[in-house]
Amino acid sequence: MNLKKINSHLQQALIDQGKTEAPNVIAEAFGTIKSGNDVVLIIEDEEERETTIALSVIQRLEKAFMLSPRALVVVEDKPQALKMEQVFKDLAKYTNLRIFMTHDKTDLDEDKNQISLGIDVLIGTPDRLSFMFGNAGFDVNQLKMWVVNNTDDLLKKRQDAKLYRLSESIGKTQRLYVSSQETERLEVFVDKTMLDSYWFSDDEFEDRIDE
Repeated sequence: MNLKKINSHLQQALIDQGKTEAPNVIAEAFGTIKSGNDVVLIIEDEEERETTIALSVIQRLEKAFMLSPRALVVVEDKPQALKMEQVFKDLAKYTNLRIFMTHDKTDLDEDKNQISLGIDVLIGTPDRLSFMFGNAGFDVNQLKMWVVNNTDDLLKKRQDAKLYRLSESIGKTQRLYVSSQETERLEVFVDKTMLDSYWFSDDEFEDRIDE
């Protein structure tokens, strides 16, 4: 993709998938995300949302480091967890980043054992991640990114209490919320969990084209 100062290993993985041109919203937001700012992305296309999350995290982490997860990615359910894991593995294949996925049906003890060996990216559902972060004693000081995919849908499904608890437990770290649409619930959630937020939306670029 035509993104400024993109990691060369990530760039090659994107090229392998035929992704050579970045959608406008991704190109516009990439530098802001890369700099560690809190960002809200409104992206209608599901595949673009998933790709944006993976490339943003991989760009920030670059390589394996220490044991505790440095990026936490929240997804809705088991199918999304499995899909997101595959997107990450495909785009991180030229790196040594350790990707791990958990959901409400995985074996909790086995998950903890695997995570204790060292991971960089932890993907999971709100219920499972809330429980794990409340009981597993992760070193949250190592966390560089907290990402929530389909934030609008999770809030609509009354997952906000779990998301607020997660936000409080991880403390100060970069936050990236990716949604299909802007909603009042999303705005309230952003106001309560981000200090300064940068918003980027598909609609902005569609409006420019229409003009």
